[in-house]
Amino acid sequence: MSLPIRNVAIIAHVDHGKTTLVDALLKQSGIFREGEDVPDCVMDSNPLERERGITILSKNTAVRYKDTLINIVDTPGHADFGGEVERVLGMVDGCLLIVDANEGPMPQTRFVLKKALEKGLRPIVIVNKIDRPQADPYGAVDKVLDLFIELGADDDQCEFPYLFASGLDGYAKKDLDEDGQDMQPLFEEILEHVPPPIGDATKPLQLQVTTLDYSEYLGRIVIGRIHNGTIKAGQQAALVKEDGSIVKAKISKLMGFEGLSRVEIEEASAGNLVAVAGFGDANIGETITCPEEPQALPLIKVDEPTLQMTFWVNDSPFAGLEGSYVTSRQLRDRLMRELETNVALRVEEADTPDKFLVSGRGELHLGILIETMRREGYEFQVSQPQVIYREINGQPCEPYECLVLDIPEEAVGGCIERLGQRRGEMLDMRVGVNGRTQLEFAIPARGLIGFRGEFLRLSRGEGIMNHSFLDYRSLAGDVETRRNGVIISFEEGTATFYALKNAEDRGVFFITPGTKVYKGMIVGEHNRPQDLDLNVCKTKQLTNVRSSTGDELVQLQAPVEMSLERALEYIGPDELLEVTPESIRLRKMANNKKLAKR
Repeated sequence: MSLPIRNVAIIAHVDHGKTTLVDALLKQSGIFREGEDVPDCVMDSNPLERERGITILSKNTAVRYKDTLINIVDTPGHADFGGEVERVLGMVDGCLLIVDANEGPMPQTRFVLKKALEKGLRPIVIVNKIDRPQADPYGAVDKVLDLFIELGADDDQCEFPYLFASGLDGYAKKDLDEDGQDMQPLFEEILEHVPPPIGDATKPLQLQVTTLDYSEYLGRIVIGRIHNGTIKAGQQAALVKEDGSIVKAKISKLMGFEGLSRVEIEEASAGNLVAVAGFGDANIGETITCPEEPQALPLIKVDEPTLQMTFWVNDSPFAGLEGSYVTSRQLRDRLMRELETNVALRVEEADTPDKFLVSGRGELHLGILIETMRREGYEFQVSQPQVIYREINGQPCEPYECLVLDIPEEAVGGCIERLGQRRGEMLDMRVGVNGRTQLEFAIPARGLIGFRGEFLRLSRGEGIMNHSFLDYRSLAGDVETRRNGVIISFEEGTATFYALKNAEDRGVFFITPGTKVYKGMIVGEHNRPQDLDLNVCKTKQLTNVRSSTGDELVQLQAPVEMSLERALEYIGPDELLEVTPESIRLRKMANNKKLAKR
């Protein structure tokens, strides 16, 4: 007799505590042995996720409570990784919507909730972080109800159950006045409000592929939900491809989920989430089915990308010095491999064989791909991100973003002025606690390119900025994105302290003395709107005359550190970002000035 099952996804805005809450559920379900060393955010297993403190890939885990197997899927909060959220919501029958008791619903809360309501799920709302000062739990519940109504939820969905919780302290409770003990109330709500999976174990097998994994030993592993039928290890099955063709294969390994690990099982029936090995060329959205009666499930649809960049083979003077994979064939193979697991990504070949047009959900989505590739040893260069325009009802349209700023009171005027110049339209303004104000804007996506650096200056580093895709609207006209000119090296060599010190009054530098530079490389930002060519390799003329001030300690201004995201936002339309495993360099497209003029 198989266990009763509940399949549930955890959705929320970034940093509202999804992964910490899953930690508490896992620890209290007894899957870790006593004394076992368990890291925080145990579900964030990817090194990039741990460094940035965000979830990038959706992951499965399973816990047992009162003889019921609860499959939990942890999803990313960033709208840039919305493709992950959209595909896993088809695996589950219910979801936990987590909202910060202080911030309330945020742009990505709207995005993930909209996707859940479209799938017909009835969320259980968890107001998290109630232990924080300035928390307003009942206010957050009211805002969530407003959001449900705004997104067109039906009456049943609007009657959502809600709990108050602290993922960090590991408790949930129905009433604020009660003492929080543990996560038992949340487990009880899952059993009561998440329906058991629908599916008929007597029908022919249908399993939809929603996630792909890879093992050195087993090859490609597909993870998905059994919609109908029963699957057994060693049985013959058929894979219905996207184009309708059928590939037959044997299920070499069948695995279920238990805590954080996969356990080998002999059989699983409708409603279960399983991992299957044996289908080397399966892709996301395809169906594993019975070979005698192959019946495909509808393919998974995800929103189209909104931002595009050109990936180029590196052709700078330093090309091939730092990377292991530098050719166009290696770059193409890697991008095509990424397409297999990254459903929201698109890759097209450009007009020349050394260029590829890569489209994604946003700068963070593409930035994570670039960072992953450089860590794997790839060397390439990318252009400035460009928005993707569409024609709707014969009208040219562009993507708009919903932008929410949380800023100190004194920065309000400057932010409203700059966003107005970038065609932003203010939707809401709320004065919060501690002299902070929340502003909400609808703004063209191209108006946000390069805004983050400016925003940090306007808010003196104290502002918080969140945005997510809103919809496509008519073209907004010219967007004013002001940026000073850049300082360009016109010599190849090593930057010297002497040259940088003498040019300090011309602007700020991105490099330090000792940095190797080449002709056409961008080494800093000029104080004025025009670009400036500078010899940063110039050395001091030595004489045999002793200087009276020679022993004074002279210090250089601290350089501006260019992280990958910051550099992507900074580069202009005639500039490139050179990415290698060791360095990130900004450069002009044409190294030769005469070539640039031509």
